[in-house]
Amino acid sequence: MLELFTEFFRQLAEEHPRWNFIFFYEPRQWERILKGLKYTLWLSVACLIFSVIIGVVGAWLQNSPSKFVRLCVQGYIQFFRNTPPFVQLLFFYFALGQFTPAVTGPDGWTEVPIVSNVGWAIISLSFFAGAFNVEIFRSGIEAVPESTQEASTALGMSRFQTYVEVVLPLAFRVSLPALNNNLVNLVKTTTQAIGIAVPELLYQCVTIWNDFPSAMYPTMLLLFVTFIALVGVLVFGMNRWERAMRIPGYGH
Repeated sequence: MLELFTEFFRQLAEEHPRWNFIFFYEPRQWERILKGLKYTLWLSVACLIFSVIIGVVGAWLQNSPSKFVRLCVQGYIQFFRNTPPFVQLLFFYFALGQFTPAVTGPDGWTEVPIVSNVGWAIISLSFFAGAFNVEIFRSGIEAVPESTQEASTALGMSRFQTYVEVVLPLAFRVSLPALNNNLVNLVKTTTQAIGIAVPELLYQCVTIWNDFPSAMYPTMLLLFVTFIALVGVLVFGMNRWERAMRIPGYGH
């Protein structure tokens, strides 16, 4: 069955040279696709998790009694929301990357930075999406009635306990639709990691069609379909999560 599959695409490439699905019949090119998909998934999952954590912590710090802390959070939001994510990525990798320490590589001669290009991509994209998540969670927190927060304080709960056990669970339910949109945008933004040579899916596709120009259209099609599938899975999961967490009569 596998031989018939590969033979079909080999014949297709011979009959229609502009549609050379080389990654379906040449193992080395298929390995490139799998490697790119692995890095794309790794970037997406890591950035999703860290950006949500940044959003939750940042929204809490926005209500800090310290004016300095509130100004720092606001400055962070303005910086990352009002500059292009690609420029941020280059700044983190080429500017801040120069100040990170390095360790001796496996060969004993070269020096390898402790934060790789993949690490800088995760850091940069997480901070970018996190800035939007802070505002999303802030809006959700503002939707929680003051009386609810006052009741928890009257019961002797600290500010942190009130936020974690009362405010955040309610705010999260209100924030999920907007959070869904931002996380979908984040998954699509991971393709910009190609700018610092992270071998994600777009990078691998470009490498393939540079080596085999006849494979340009198929690799573009594969890239398009893959991201539709990734975004579709994320949207489906978030929508299921939103319905499961919905409280009748609250937030609607």
